[in-house]
Amino acid sequence: MEFFQEFRNLRLVKTLVDEINRITTKPWVIMEICGGQTHAIMQYGIDQLLPPRIELVHGPGCPVCVTSLELIDKSHAIAAQPGVIFASFGDMLRVPGSKNDLFSLRASGSDVRVVYSPLDAVKIAQENPDKQVVFFAIGFETTAPANAMCVLLAKSLNLNNFSLLVSHVRVPPAIDVILSSPYNQVQGILAAGHVCTVMGYWEYLPLSQKYQSPIVVTGFEPLDILQGIYMTVRQLENNQSIVENAYGRVVTQNGNRSAQAVINQVFQTCDRKWRGIGLIENSGWRLKPEFDYYDAEKRFSVEQISPEESTVCIAGLILQGLKKPLQCPAFGIQCTPEHPLGATMVSSEGACSAYYRYQRIDNY
Repeated sequence: MEFFQEFRNLRLVKTLVDEINRITTKPWVIMEICGGQTHAIMQYGIDQLLPPRIELVHGPGCPVCVTSLELIDKSHAIAAQPGVIFASFGDMLRVPGSKNDLFSLRASGSDVRVVYSPLDAVKIAQENPDKQVVFFAIGFETTAPANAMCVLLAKSLNLNNFSLLVSHVRVPPAIDVILSSPYNQVQGILAAGHVCTVMGYWEYLPLSQKYQSPIVVTGFEPLDILQGIYMTVRQLENNQSIVENAYGRVVTQNGNRSAQAVINQVFQTCDRKWRGIGLIENSGWRLKPEFDYYDAEKRFSVEQISPEESTVCIAGLILQGLKKPLQCPAFGIQCTPEHPLGATMVSSEGACSAYYRYQRIDNY
């Protein structure tokens, strides 16, 4: 706790806020990519400490939120089958599909279990050789190494009753889509520190140059986020556009090469649908052909499921930084954490959940 308090020091926060105010002479729009950063900004009121000329908008860095509707429906189709144990992180259980959610399926008799690691799912498969155990492998680059390792472990154990429903997404292609949009208003990016811990930030260098946009890697504590904002504003005010690292205690440019090697051993890049956004080229990972045996989509023949997105939920616009949650007419009325229309209201990293939880209505 003492370590965390160092990055929540009120005196240092005030110093950074004063410095941001001092150097800000023009209006700037900055996007924090990660939903964890969004929640920290709302929780600590960081956006309310900034000068009015700085607007923070929220990006697609919530893995639960961007998991496509078709993969949600595929998870439901698999979980409903007899003889299946479907394992998932807790956030996914309440994400609405076309008809219901995993909680509803569990209530109606399906064996849906919350786990805290993919290794828990491997253990369940070992303990239940007469069942097919499927793990919902969602996440950005951060969770990919552990999910890759569980496939290698299952193979070494000769487990024939274990598979993954893979929904991995990659951050750099999403940034590319956001900055290339004709509707884009984002001028600077706060990159997610935990993603860069694994992957480094070398992939962001050409993006910063291509779009002449500062990208600053930062963490999740108040001082981390404010330092990232300060460095971004400093670049914008000086007409610079480079990648900077404000999270040096954790992140290096090359990242964790061992973790990357494990990812590359098991996964290969693929096009991926993002919920509310659509198909983004080379924005996902899927299992390599030599690991097809562990691919739940193939094992359970659910590849053809392709539902339509809701026309009411504007989560896609929120995830692209084009709208704020309180600009959605359904927010807090038709869409609440108890009865969500979209994943951004469910996830612990969702922007709508952050606005609802921290009651952000003052500015609207």
